[in-house]
Amino acid sequence: LTSLDRYKGRCYDIEPVAGEENQYIVYVAYPIDLFEEGSVTNLFTSIVGNVFGFKALRALRLEDLRIPPAYSKPFQGPPHGIQVERDKLNKYGRPLLGCTIKPKLGLSAKNYGRAVYEVLRGGLDFTKDDENVTSQPFMRWRDRFLFCAEAIYKAQAETGEIKGHYLNATAGTCDEMLKRAEYAK
Repeated sequence: LTSLDRYKGRCYDIEPVAGEENQYIVYVAYPIDLFEEGSVTNLFTSIVGNVFGFKALRALRLEDLRIPPAYSKPFQGPPHGIQVERDKLNKYGRPLLGCTIKPKLGLSAKNYGRAVYEVLRGGLDFTKDDENVTSQPFMRWRDRFLFCAEAIYKAQAETGEIKGHYLNATAGTCDEMLKRAEYAK
């Protein structure tokens, strides 16, 4: 059994939302020991997944999440930062512009590639897959890769700019994920 007093979240402040009836900003703190060290997935699943799944709440919005330095210290961060992305795209002195392709599910690989081409030709620097886009029967990963690559090359030829697409390579197995990453090189 667990010690409920030690491991429960605590509401430490409640503020009414100005001009809104029956709406409040609630401040909740959780003991750091509830979360596996170094696991962003565990942290967000615990806080967002469990709290947002609480059926007694009719509406809920996460406004802020503060992570103590002791918990975030082990995170290495990405292997490279914005400068590497700017160098790859040859874009400096302005924000990088990108979007997630929508609708995220239901397009064929060919139509998905067409959407990538249209937004890149229209001025965006990059596009990305939604996390739900993997290798569904209506749009297999390799087909999407090939149509996206074609879209990038065509948009680059027409605009004279370097373009990019962040392709979701996650898969059902680690071996398949590594195969996809290797193929994409």
